[in-house]
Amino acid sequence: MKSFFASLILLLSIGNCLADELPNIVLIMADDMGYADAGFTGATDIQTPNLDALAASGVTFTSGYVTHPYCGPSRAGLLSGRYQQRFGFETNPAYDPSNPYLGIDPSVTLFPKRLQKAGYRTGVIGKWHLGAAAPFHPNKRGFDYFYGFLGGGHDYFKIDLRDPVKEGYTQALERNGKPAEFEGYLTTALSIDAADFVSSSKDAPFFLYLAFNAPHAPLQAPAEAIAKYSSIQDGKRRRYAAMVDVMDAGIGQVLTALEKNSLRENTLVFFLSDNGGPQPTQSEPGKWNGSSNAPFRGGKGNLYDGGVHVPFIASWPAKIKPGTVYHKPVISLDIAATAVAVAGNESQPASLMEGANLIPLLDQSSDNFAHEFLYWREGGVRWSILDRKRTKHVADKAGGKSELFHLPADASEKNNRVTEERALADQLRNHWLSWDKANVASRIGNYHQYHQHRDQFFIDSIPGQATAEGYSPTPVPTFK
Repeated sequence: MKSFFASLILLLSIGNCLADELPNIVLIMADDMGYADAGFTGATDIQTPNLDALAASGVTFTSGYVTHPYCGPSRAGLLSGRYQQRFGFETNPAYDPSNPYLGIDPSVTLFPKRLQKAGYRTGVIGKWHLGAAAPFHPNKRGFDYFYGFLGGGHDYFKIDLRDPVKEGYTQALERNGKPAEFEGYLTTALSIDAADFVSSSKDAPFFLYLAFNAPHAPLQAPAEAIAKYSSIQDGKRRRYAAMVDVMDAGIGQVLTALEKNSLRENTLVFFLSDNGGPQPTQSEPGKWNGSSNAPFRGGKGNLYDGGVHVPFIASWPAKIKPGTVYHKPVISLDIAATAVAVAGNESQPASLMEGANLIPLLDQSSDNFAHEFLYWREGGVRWSILDRKRTKHVADKAGGKSELFHLPADASEKNNRVTEERALADQLRNHWLSWDKANVASRIGNYHQYHQHRDQFFIDSIPGQATAEGYSPTPVPTFK
């Protein structure tokens, strides 16, 4: 009997200690992954056993959104916990380590900085894409550790400094400000480094942001992974599937590291994609990367659900009931708010964040919503708004007519109700206009235009040189 009570006291003591400990937080982001390309979202031709297990261990958000339909701005919203239009980050910045203005505003506090103040060790591994110059460097923006690349993508097999720099796809990686290499396949190298970060951080609470560039172009994968999907006839889809497969294996490595170090129970793990998978269009038929956003309309770059509705998971065995499914709309902003809340750092400056702490909302008996409305703006002209009943008012083309959809009955956004329900459409539009008043113009220009202007600058500096191909001699924009 004494041994029974001693065991009971020990178990209660362990439980109380766990409850008092700050949770570790791991945020895993895929790049350009289609909504339907994991088993837990319906894929049958791509194997994602680790993502499926992660979803089963926690909550799947079936209406999970990001703040922007492509890479850089989506990440700016994610890490700031604010709509990126509030601080003028509305397009992908060009890769230019010499430009101290081309990145996320240094006055914007990213939530890892808040976690540092709460006693967390913080690390980012993989893709940054928030500015390549010194003021924007991850080590200056709340991360104790950085291993990865500063631009929007990278070759998966090589570093070659003899290649044209442009967007830096073959430039050296970095480890805390110093040049770094990788062996083999980049996705695997990032995964190994992430697992090592977990093991080396086990003695204190930590935050890890693992930002894969998979399955973003270039479509490259190990030969053995491609061979695994030989049954897929389309070549793009086959390589894409292999990229997702290797990423899933890497996620498994990180989860295994948590388990081996007895950290899994009290670690909050998030997974999502930065936007939907690119889809072919009439003007860009080769844009497709092999992804599927079914059943949604459009893809990367669109404000239809195919561009912003993403696979979205949260798992925390100590707090979240396994197998939970949450249907109400949530957004990537909520990750920052949740992380700061569970870390116990709800200081006054954090009130600027616009997300919601998701943990209290996962009680299915609650009628509370994380948000009354979700908002989007792209390029200062395209816009969208979603209400909590998942009625969506969207203008996906600049200057084009707006459309109204009831997503619960029309996930593919085919039945435009804007004429029949003009009053509701106007009401939603007015809510969007009210939200937009707090936004500012983009601080940075489109990276394609930036490269054209920079090329022309160099051409103009040499007397007698011709105009750069494709360059239109318009005034050079000010990048503030």
